[in-house]
Amino acid sequence: MRLIEKVWFSGHNAKWLLVPLLFPLTLLFWLLSSLRRQAYKWQLLKASCSGIPVIVVGNIGVGGNGKTPLVIHLIQICQQLGLRPGVISRGYGGKLQARQTYPLTLNQYTPVEQTGDEPFLIYHRCNVPVVVGPERISSAKQLKSLGCDIVIADDGLQHYKLKRDCEIIVVDGKRGFGNGLLLPAGPLREGQWRLSSVQHVVLNGDNKLAIDVKHQKMNLQACEIVNISTGERCHVDEFIHSHPRVNAAAGIGDPSRFFNTLRDNAFITEQVKAFVDHHHFVEKDFQSFKDDLPLLMTEKDAVKCKAFASANWWYLAVIANFSESDNQAFVDTITDIKNVKKDS
Repeated sequence: MRLIEKVWFSGHNAKWLLVPLLFPLTLLFWLLSSLRRQAYKWQLLKASCSGIPVIVVGNIGVGGNGKTPLVIHLIQICQQLGLRPGVISRGYGGKLQARQTYPLTLNQYTPVEQTGDEPFLIYHRCNVPVVVGPERISSAKQLKSLGCDIVIADDGLQHYKLKRDCEIIVVDGKRGFGNGLLLPAGPLREGQWRLSSVQHVVLNGDNKLAIDVKHQKMNLQACEIVNISTGERCHVDEFIHSHPRVNAAAGIGDPSRFFNTLRDNAFITEQVKAFVDHHHFVEKDFQSFKDDLPLLMTEKDAVKCKAFASANWWYLAVIANFSESDNQAFVDTITDIKNVKKDS
Protein backbone atom coordinates (compact mmCIF):
# COMPACT_ATOMS: atom_id res chain seq x y z
CA MET A 1 0.00 0.00 0.00
CA ARG A 2 1.31 3.43 -0.94
CA LEU A 3 2.06 5.89 1.88
CA ILE A 4 -0.79 8.20 0.89
CA GLU A 5 -3.26 5.28 1.02
CA LYS A 6 -1.98 4.40 4.50
CA VAL A 7 -2.69 7.98 5.52
CA TRP A 8 -6.18 7.84 4.00
CA PHE A 9 -7.27 4.43 5.27
CA SER A 10 -5.01 3.28 8.09
CA GLY A 11 -4.29 6.37 10.15
CA HIS A 12 -0.54 6.19 9.44
CA ASN A 13 1.57 8.48 11.62
CA ALA A 14 2.44 10.52 8.54
CA LYS A 15 -1.13 11.88 8.60
CA TRP A 16 -0.04 14.55 11.11
CA LEU A 17 2.28 15.94 8.43
CA LEU A 18 0.61 15.11 5.11
CA VAL A 19 -3.01 15.98 5.87
CA PRO A 20 -2.28 19.58 6.99
CA LEU A 21 0.04 20.05 4.01
CA LEU A 22 -2.55 18.74 1.55
CA PHE A 23 -5.62 20.34 3.11
CA PRO A 24 -5.34 23.65 1.17
CA LEU A 25 -5.40 21.60 -2.05
CA THR A 26 -8.45 19.75 -0.71
CA LEU A 27 -10.22 23.07 -0.21
CA LEU A 28 -9.37 24.05 -3.79
CA PHE A 29 -10.61 20.65 -5.04
CA TRP A 30 -13.87 21.13 -3.11
CA LEU A 31 -14.37 24.61 -4.56
CA LEU A 32 -13.71 23.62 -8.17
CA SER A 33 -15.76 20.41 -8.03
CA SER A 34 -18.66 22.24 -6.34
CA LEU A 35 -18.66 24.99 -8.97
CA ARG A 36 -18.60 22.40 -11.75
CA ARG A 37 -21.47 20.44 -10.20
CA GLN A 38 -23.55 23.61 -9.76
CA ALA A 39 -22.82 24.65 -13.35
CA TYR A 40 -24.54 21.48 -14.55
CA LYS A 41 -27.36 21.94 -12.06
CA TRP A 42 -27.98 25.49 -13.27
CA GLN A 43 -27.50 24.36 -16.89
CA LEU A 44 -24.55 26.67 -17.44
CA LEU A 45 -22.89 23.47 -18.63
CA LYS A 46 -25.11 21.19 -20.68
CA ALA A 47 -25.50 17.48 -20.04
CA SER A 48 -26.08 15.42 -23.17
CA CYS A 49 -28.40 12.48 -23.78
CA SER A 50 -27.11 9.35 -25.49
CA GLY A 51 -30.52 8.45 -26.93
CA ILE A 52 -30.91 5.33 -24.76
CA PRO A 53 -31.21 4.88 -20.97
CA VAL A 54 -28.00 5.01 -18.94
CA ILE A 55 -27.18 3.34 -15.61
CA VAL A 56 -24.00 4.61 -13.95
CA VAL A 57 -22.14 2.37 -11.52
CA GLY A 58 -19.54 4.40 -9.66
CA ASN A 59 -18.14 5.47 -6.33
CA ILE A 60 -17.33 8.59 -4.38
CA GLY A 61 -13.79 7.48 -3.53
CA VAL A 62 -10.68 6.33 -5.33
CA GLY A 63 -9.65 2.73 -5.81
CA GLY A 64 -11.49 -0.47 -6.60
CA ASN A 65 -14.50 -1.46 -4.55
CA GLY A 66 -16.36 -4.15 -6.48
CA LYS A 67 -17.93 -2.21 -9.35
CA THR A 68 -17.06 -4.75 -12.05
CA PRO A 69 -18.88 -7.76 -10.48
CA LEU A 70 -21.90 -5.51 -9.99
CA VAL A 71 -21.78 -4.37 -13.63
CA ILE A 72 -21.76 -8.02 -14.70
CA HIS A 73 -24.70 -8.73 -12.40
CA LEU A 74 -26.68 -5.82 -13.88
CA ILE A 75 -25.93 -7.04 -17.40
CA GLN A 76 -27.51 -10.38 -16.50
CA ILE A 77 -30.60 -8.70 -15.04
CA CYS A 78 -31.02 -6.57 -18.16
CA GLN A 79 -30.78 -9.65 -20.37
CA GLN A 80 -33.33 -11.51 -18.25
CA LEU A 81 -35.71 -8.57 -18.77
CA GLY A 82 -35.30 -8.78 -22.54
CA LEU A 83 -33.00 -5.78 -22.91
CA ARG A 84 -29.83 -5.54 -25.00
CA PRO A 85 -27.25 -3.98 -22.66
CA GLY A 86 -23.84 -2.62 -23.54
CA VAL A 87 -21.06 -1.24 -21.37
CA ILE A 88 -19.00 1.93 -21.60
CA SER A 89 -15.79 2.57 -19.69
CA ARG A 90 -12.98 5.07 -19.55
CA GLY A 91 -10.64 2.15 -20.22
CA TYR A 92 -8.20 3.13 -17.51
CA GLY A 93 -4.75 1.68 -18.18
CA GLY A 94 -5.42 1.07 -21.88
CA LYS A 95 -3.40 2.72 -24.63
CA LEU A 96 -4.32 2.88 -28.29
CA GLN A 97 -1.93 2.08 -31.09
CA ALA A 98 -1.04 4.59 -33.82
CA ARG A 99 -3.97 5.63 -36.06
CA GLN A 100 -6.54 4.19 -33.64
CA THR A 101 -9.17 6.56 -32.26
CA TYR A 102 -11.80 6.60 -29.54
CA PRO A 103 -14.41 5.38 -29.04
CA LEU A 104 -12.94 1.89 -29.32
CA THR A 105 -15.36 -1.01 -29.68
CA LEU A 106 -13.94 -4.26 -28.35
CA ASN A 107 -13.85 -7.43 -30.39
CA GLN A 108 -12.35 -10.87 -29.77
CA TYR A 109 -8.98 -9.74 -31.12
CA THR A 110 -8.65 -6.47 -29.15
CA PRO A 111 -5.70 -6.82 -26.73
CA VAL A 112 -6.07 -5.92 -23.09
CA GLU A 113 -3.24 -3.39 -23.46
CA GLN A 114 -5.60 -1.22 -25.52
CA THR A 115 -8.74 -1.58 -23.44
CA GLY A 116 -7.70 -1.75 -19.82
CA ASP A 117 -8.36 -4.78 -17.63
CA GLU A 118 -11.96 -4.23 -16.53
CA PRO A 119 -13.57 -3.63 -19.97
CA PHE A 120 -11.62 -6.60 -21.34
CA LEU A 121 -12.90 -8.82 -18.52
CA ILE A 122 -16.51 -7.68 -18.95
CA TYR A 123 -16.46 -8.22 -22.71
CA HIS A 124 -15.07 -11.75 -22.51
CA ARG A 125 -17.16 -12.78 -19.49
CA CYS A 126 -20.50 -11.43 -20.73
CA ASN A 127 -20.18 -11.31 -24.54
CA VAL A 128 -21.98 -7.96 -24.79
CA PRO A 129 -20.85 -4.83 -26.68
CA VAL A 130 -18.23 -2.88 -24.74
CA VAL A 131 -16.89 0.52 -25.82
CA VAL A 132 -14.04 2.42 -24.17
CA GLY A 133 -13.02 6.05 -24.44
CA PRO A 134 -12.71 9.26 -22.42
CA GLU A 135 -15.78 10.83 -24.08
CA ARG A 136 -18.56 8.75 -22.61
CA ILE A 137 -21.35 10.34 -24.65
CA SER A 138 -19.69 9.23 -27.88
CA SER A 139 -19.19 5.76 -26.40
CA ALA A 140 -22.85 5.52 -25.41
CA LYS A 141 -24.00 6.63 -28.88
CA GLN A 142 -21.71 3.99 -30.34
CA LEU A 143 -23.55 1.35 -28.31
CA LYS A 144 -26.87 2.63 -29.62
CA SER A 145 -25.60 2.26 -33.18
CA LEU A 146 -24.66 -1.35 -32.35
CA GLY A 147 -28.25 -2.15 -31.37
CA CYS A 148 -28.04 -1.76 -27.60
CA ASP A 149 -31.09 -0.33 -25.85
CA ILE A 150 -29.54 0.37 -22.43
CA VAL A 151 -26.08 1.53 -21.34
CA ILE A 152 -24.26 0.47 -18.18
CA ALA A 153 -21.42 2.87 -17.42
CA ASP A 154 -18.58 1.26 -15.50
CA ASP A 155 -17.51 4.25 -13.39
CA GLY A 156 -18.18 7.85 -14.43
CA LEU A 157 -20.33 8.97 -11.49
CA GLN A 158 -18.70 12.40 -11.62
CA HIS A 159 -18.95 12.62 -15.44
CA TYR A 160 -22.00 14.88 -15.27
CA LYS A 161 -21.84 15.67 -18.96
CA LEU A 162 -23.58 12.33 -19.62
CA LYS A 163 -27.25 12.29 -18.61
CA ARG A 164 -28.20 9.21 -16.63
CA ASP A 165 -31.42 7.49 -15.64
CA CYS A 166 -30.03 5.68 -12.60
CA GLU A 167 -26.99 6.10 -10.38
CA ILE A 168 -25.52 3.34 -8.22
CA ILE A 169 -22.72 3.94 -5.72
CA VAL A 170 -20.62 1.01 -4.52
CA VAL A 171 -18.95 1.33 -1.12
CA ASP A 172 -16.09 -0.85 0.07
CA GLY A 173 -17.35 -2.20 3.37
CA LYS A 174 -13.83 -2.78 4.66
CA ARG A 175 -12.10 0.50 3.81
CA GLY A 176 -15.22 2.64 3.88
CA PHE A 177 -14.58 6.35 3.37
CA GLY A 178 -11.13 6.40 4.93
CA ASN A 179 -10.47 9.63 6.83
CA GLY A 180 -13.57 11.18 5.26
CA LEU A 181 -11.72 13.98 3.47
CA LEU A 182 -11.76 14.97 -0.17
CA LEU A 183 -8.76 14.54 -2.44
CA PRO A 184 -5.85 14.83 -1.99
CA ALA A 185 -5.90 14.90 1.84
CA GLY A 186 -8.42 12.05 1.75
CA PRO A 187 -9.67 9.45 -0.73
CA LEU A 188 -13.03 11.02 -1.65
CA ARG A 189 -14.00 12.60 -4.96
CA GLU A 190 -17.32 13.74 -3.48
CA GLY A 191 -18.61 13.96 0.07
CA GLN A 192 -20.75 11.33 1.76
CA TRP A 193 -23.79 13.55 1.13
CA ARG A 194 -23.76 12.09 -2.39
CA LEU A 195 -25.04 8.76 -1.06
CA SER A 196 -28.49 10.22 -0.46
CA SER A 197 -28.78 11.54 -4.03
CA VAL A 198 -28.62 8.21 -5.89
CA GLN A 199 -31.11 5.41 -6.51
CA HIS A 200 -28.99 2.62 -5.03
CA VAL A 201 -26.10 2.37 -2.56
CA VAL A 202 -24.37 -1.01 -2.52
CA LEU A 203 -22.19 -2.04 0.42
CA ASN A 204 -19.60 -4.57 -0.67
CA GLY A 205 -18.44 -6.98 2.01
CA ASP A 206 -18.02 -6.10 5.66
CA ASN A 207 -21.41 -5.02 7.00
CA LYS A 208 -19.94 -3.39 10.13
CA LEU A 209 -19.55 -0.10 8.27
CA ALA A 210 -22.30 2.28 9.35
CA ILE A 211 -24.12 3.98 6.47
CA ASP A 212 -26.95 6.36 7.26
CA VAL A 213 -28.83 5.77 4.00
CA LYS A 214 -30.78 2.78 2.77
CA HIS A 215 -28.45 0.35 1.05
CA GLN A 216 -28.13 -3.12 -0.45
CA LYS A 217 -25.55 -5.66 0.69
CA MET A 218 -23.31 -7.39 -1.83
CA ASN A 219 -20.96 -10.26 -1.17
CA LEU A 220 -18.51 -11.58 -3.72
CA GLN A 221 -18.93 -15.33 -3.84
CA ALA A 222 -16.09 -17.52 -5.11
CA CYS A 223 -17.54 -19.87 -7.72
CA GLU A 224 -14.63 -21.62 -9.43
CA ILE A 225 -10.90 -21.68 -10.12
CA VAL A 226 -9.86 -21.21 -13.76
CA ASN A 227 -6.50 -22.02 -15.32
CA ILE A 228 -5.14 -18.91 -17.04
CA SER A 229 -3.37 -20.80 -19.85
CA THR A 230 -5.82 -23.58 -20.68
CA GLY A 231 -9.18 -22.32 -19.42
CA GLU A 232 -9.65 -25.49 -17.36
CA ARG A 233 -12.28 -24.93 -14.68
CA CYS A 234 -12.42 -26.48 -11.24
CA HIS A 235 -14.84 -26.08 -8.34
CA VAL A 236 -13.28 -24.22 -5.42
CA ASP A 237 -13.75 -27.07 -2.93
CA GLU A 238 -12.28 -29.58 -5.36
CA PHE A 239 -9.24 -27.37 -5.99
CA ILE A 240 -8.65 -26.83 -2.26
CA HIS A 241 -8.77 -30.59 -1.68
CA SER A 242 -5.98 -31.08 -4.23
CA HIS A 243 -4.02 -27.86 -3.61
CA PRO A 244 -4.63 -26.46 -0.11
CA ARG A 245 -1.38 -24.45 -0.14
CA VAL A 246 -1.03 -21.71 -2.75
CA ASN A 247 0.78 -18.50 -3.60
CA ALA A 248 -1.24 -15.39 -4.41
CA ALA A 249 -0.81 -12.08 -6.22
CA ALA A 250 -3.20 -9.16 -6.63
CA GLY A 251 -3.08 -5.76 -8.32
CA ILE A 252 -6.46 -4.35 -7.28
CA GLY A 253 -7.62 -1.43 -5.13
CA ASP A 254 -7.32 -3.43 -1.90
CA PRO A 255 -5.20 -6.57 -2.45
CA SER A 256 -5.73 -7.70 1.13
CA ARG A 257 -9.41 -8.28 0.31
CA PHE A 258 -8.42 -10.94 -2.23
CA PHE A 259 -5.91 -12.59 0.11
CA ASN A 260 -8.53 -12.70 2.88
CA THR A 261 -11.05 -14.20 0.46
CA LEU A 262 -8.64 -17.04 -0.25
CA ARG A 263 -8.12 -17.66 3.46
CA ASP A 264 -11.87 -17.48 4.12
CA ASN A 265 -12.24 -20.27 1.54
CA ALA A 266 -9.73 -22.40 3.51
CA PHE A 267 -6.68 -21.80 1.32
CA ILE A 268 -3.30 -21.61 3.06
CA THR A 269 -1.37 -18.76 1.42
CA GLU A 270 2.38 -19.37 1.51
CA GLN A 271 3.55 -16.26 -0.37
CA VAL A 272 1.49 -13.20 -1.24
CA LYS A 273 2.49 -10.19 -3.30
CA ALA A 274 0.46 -6.99 -3.64
CA PHE A 275 0.64 -4.56 -6.55
CA VAL A 276 -1.01 -1.21 -7.19
CA ASP A 277 -4.42 -1.16 -8.87
CA HIS A 278 -4.30 -1.67 -12.67
CA HIS A 279 -0.66 -2.77 -12.49
CA HIS A 280 0.78 -3.72 -15.89
CA PHE A 281 2.14 -7.17 -15.13
CA VAL A 282 5.31 -8.55 -16.66
CA GLU A 283 6.79 -12.01 -16.20
CA LYS A 284 9.55 -10.87 -13.83
CA ASP A 285 6.90 -9.69 -11.33
CA PHE A 286 6.44 -13.36 -10.41
CA GLN A 287 10.03 -14.57 -10.25
CA SER A 288 10.05 -14.64 -6.46
CA PHE A 289 7.25 -17.21 -6.23
CA LYS A 290 7.94 -20.89 -5.72
CA ASP A 291 7.10 -22.75 -8.92
CA ASP A 292 5.93 -25.89 -7.13
CA LEU A 293 2.80 -24.21 -5.73
CA PRO A 294 -0.20 -22.96 -7.71
CA LEU A 295 -0.36 -19.19 -8.08
CA LEU A 296 -3.83 -17.67 -7.62
CA MET A 297 -4.88 -14.18 -8.70
CA THR A 298 -8.01 -12.21 -9.50
CA GLU A 299 -9.70 -12.50 -12.88
CA LYS A 300 -8.95 -8.81 -13.50
CA ASP A 301 -5.23 -9.45 -13.06
CA ALA A 302 -5.28 -12.72 -14.97
CA VAL A 303 -6.38 -11.11 -18.25
CA LYS A 304 -3.05 -9.24 -18.30
CA CYS A 305 -0.94 -12.34 -17.63
CA LYS A 306 -2.26 -14.86 -20.15
CA ALA A 307 0.58 -14.29 -22.63
CA PHE A 308 3.24 -15.50 -20.20
CA ALA A 309 1.28 -17.51 -17.62
CA SER A 310 2.78 -20.75 -16.34
CA ALA A 311 0.81 -23.99 -16.33
CA ASN A 312 0.02 -23.71 -12.60
CA TRP A 313 -1.34 -20.14 -12.65
CA TRP A 314 -5.05 -19.83 -11.91
CA TYR A 315 -7.61 -17.13 -11.19
CA LEU A 316 -10.50 -17.10 -8.75
CA ALA A 317 -13.78 -16.34 -10.50
CA VAL A 318 -16.34 -14.52 -8.32
CA ILE A 319 -19.96 -13.48 -8.72
CA ALA A 320 -21.94 -10.75 -6.99
CA ASN A 321 -24.37 -12.22 -4.49
CA PHE A 322 -27.45 -10.38 -3.12
CA SER A 323 -30.42 -11.27 -0.97
CA GLU A 324 -33.64 -11.86 -2.88
CA SER A 325 -35.11 -8.53 -1.76
CA ASP A 326 -31.96 -6.54 -2.57
CA ASN A 327 -31.74 -8.12 -5.99
CA GLN A 328 -35.42 -7.39 -6.62
CA ALA A 329 -34.71 -3.71 -6.01
CA PHE A 330 -32.43 -3.71 -9.07
CA VAL A 331 -35.01 -5.61 -11.10
CA ASP A 332 -37.68 -3.06 -10.19
CA THR A 333 -35.48 -0.09 -11.13
CA ILE A 334 -34.47 -1.54 -14.50
CA THR A 335 -38.07 -2.57 -15.20
CA ASP A 336 -39.19 1.02 -14.57
CA ILE A 337 -36.47 2.30 -16.92
CA LYS A 338 -37.57 -0.22 -19.55
CA ASN A 339 -41.23 0.82 -19.25
CA VAL A 340 -40.41 4.53 -19.48
CA LYS A 341 -38.36 3.85 -22.61
CA LYS A 342 -41.23 1.88 -24.14
CA ASP A 343 -43.77 4.66 -23.44
CA SER A 344 -41.54 7.49 -24.70
